Amino acid sequence: MNIKKLAVLGLVVATLTALGYGLASWFMGKPEQVKQGTTELEKTLAQLTAEASANGEDYAVGDRLPAGEPKKAAEFDPAFPELQWDDLMPADWDPMAAFRGMNIAELQDNDPKAQEALDTMRKAWNDAPVNPKLVGKKVRIPGFAIPVEQSDKGVDELLLVPYFGACIHTPPPPANQIIHVKLSEPQPAVGAMQAYWIWGEISAQKFSSELGDAAYLITASGIQPYED
Repeated sequence: MNIKKLAVLGLVVATLTALGYGLASWFMGKPEQVKQGTTELEKTLAQLTAEASANGEDYAVGDRLPAGEPKKAAEFDPAFPELQWDDLMPADWDPMAAFRGMNIAELQDNDPKAQEALDTMRKAWNDAPVNPKLVGKKVRIPGFAIPVEQSDKGVDELLLVPYFGACIHTPPPPANQIIHVKLSEPQPAVGAMQAYWIWGEISAQKFSSELGDAAYLITASGIQPYED
């Protein structure tokens, strides 16, 4: 299943979210915690959305970055070959399994069936399997950044996602489509949804945040703004 189809599926999830129990409970995970946890989350989302709008340039929600041009490959260390986002998903894994047999058009606002489907799908996506063949490999991959940890010197950690708007304008992708990145040195100016190349060693390591769960970790050797 390619990323473009996955982005469309994300919009379906967004529709279910609106029909079910609201965006805040999608992120927070437990409906009973919505009232308590929404305020801080909404502030974070509002800030990230503002940054994403400022940094988005010509990107629209759902846009993904083209693969690197061969003529530019010389700019990078050949020890870090380019990794495709599709390769992060095991070939036999079906991210649409939770939606089989469901007619979304028949659902109404606050429909408990939508909430039930979201709960099932959310668990399946948060537990999305990794591709074991990639573990321990040195890789290079382009994506959109979402800062999650920063110090006085800049951003220390970020989430890397395959398409514009993921985790901010749309619900999070499956965990095997979110990479937690730990930078070797803080970066002073990493804005939400800015496009970057990241390279380093990839491992299978779970990372949970309010913005989404990552199934992979890249301990980055380098980061560079993406230019197509």
